[in-house]
Amino acid sequence: MESWIVFAALGGLVLGALIAFFALRAFRPDGSDAERAIGELTGRLSQMAESQAAQQSRMAEQFQTQERALAKALEDRFGDFSKKVGDRLHETSESSRESLADLRERLAVIDKAQQNITELSSQVVGLQDILANKQARGAFGEVQLRDIVEAILPPSAYAFQVTLANGKRADCLLNLPHPPGPIVIDAKFPLESYEALRAASDDLQAKRARSAFAADVRRHVQAIAEKYILPGETAESALMFLPSEAVYAELHASFREVIEESFRARVWIVSPTTLMATLNTVRAVLKDVRMREQAGKIQEEVLSLMKDLDRLGKRVGNLEGHFDLARRDIEQIKTSSGKIMTRGERITGLELEDEDDVEAEEITETIRPGIAVE
Repeated sequence: MESWIVFAALGGLVLGALIAFFALRAFRPDGSDAERAIGELTGRLSQMAESQAAQQSRMAEQFQTQERALAKALEDRFGDFSKKVGDRLHETSESSRESLADLRERLAVIDKAQQNITELSSQVVGLQDILANKQARGAFGEVQLRDIVEAILPPSAYAFQVTLANGKRADCLLNLPHPPGPIVIDAKFPLESYEALRAASDDLQAKRARSAFAADVRRHVQAIAEKYILPGETAESALMFLPSEAVYAELHASFREVIEESFRARVWIVSPTTLMATLNTVRAVLKDVRMREQAGKIQEEVLSLMKDLDRLGKRVGNLEGHFDLARRDIEQIKTSSGKIMTRGERITGLELEDEDDVEAEEITETIRPGIAVE
C-alpha cells in the first residue's frame, strides 16, 4: 500500500513538471523573465517535493501505525476465533461421544429386543404347531386350566383327571360340599372351525364356517352334559373351559343361541378370565363352609370358657372371704397393740415404792410375754 502511495506522489510531481514545461514553451518568454520564471518554478517544485516527501513520511508512519494496530487486532481476533473454534470442537466432540454412547446403548437394546422378537416368533410358530394338533391342543387347554386352578384354590379343593362312577375321566373336579356338590371342569378348544370362520372370504364360506363352529360348540356342550353331570355324584351343572379369550368373545358376540342352549343344558362356558372370577367365588364358598364347620367347635370352646369363668368367680369369692378374715384379724391385732401401748405408758408414769411391790407384781404378770391381753 505504501508503494502505491509513493508512485502516486511521484506521478503527480512529474505531471506538474510537464504541465509547467509545456506552459513555458507555449508562452516562450524572453530573457530574464524566462530565467526568473524557471527559477521560481524550480523553487516551487523543490518546495512541493519537500512537502510531498514530508507528507509521504507522515503518511508512511501513520500507515505503519495502523498496520501494526490492524495486525494486532487481527492477531487478537484470530486468537479469540481459534479459542472459540477449539471450544466448539471440544463441545462437539463430547456431544458426539455421548451421542455415540447412547446410540450404542440403544443399539444394544434394539438387538436384545430383536432377539426377544425372534424368540417370540419361534414360540408363536411352536404354539401354532401345537394348536394344529388336536391332542396337543387339548393338552394345552388342560395345562392352562391346571395353572389357573392351582393359582387360586387350595390343594384340598380340587383334583385333576378324576375318574367318575360312569368311567369317564374329568379334566378337573372341584370338591364342593352339597349343595351344590362336586363340579366338573372340562377343557375344549374348537380352534379349527373358529380359524375357518376368521379366514372366510365370502358370505358362503362365512355361513358354512359359522354352522361348523356352532355345531362344534353344541357337540362339546352335549358331551359335557352327558358325561359329567351325574345325579347324586356331581353337581347339577358343569363348566366348559375355552382357553382362548378370542373364541369366547366371538361365541358371546355372534352365537347367542348356542350360549342359551348351554344354559339350558346347565353347562356354563368360561374363558380364562371368567374362570378366575368363578374360582374366586368358589374359594369364598369353601371358606364359608369351613367357618360353618368350625362353628360347633367354637361354641364348645365358648361354653368351656364360660365354665372356667364361673370357677374363677367362685375362687375369687373364696379369696375375698379369706381377705375379710385376715382383715378382721389385723383389726384385732391393732386393738391389742393399742391396749398394750396404753398400759405401757401408764407403767412408765408410775413411781414405784416398796409398799407397792404387790401391785408391781400384778402389772408384771399382766404384761408377761405369752399372755394375751384384751
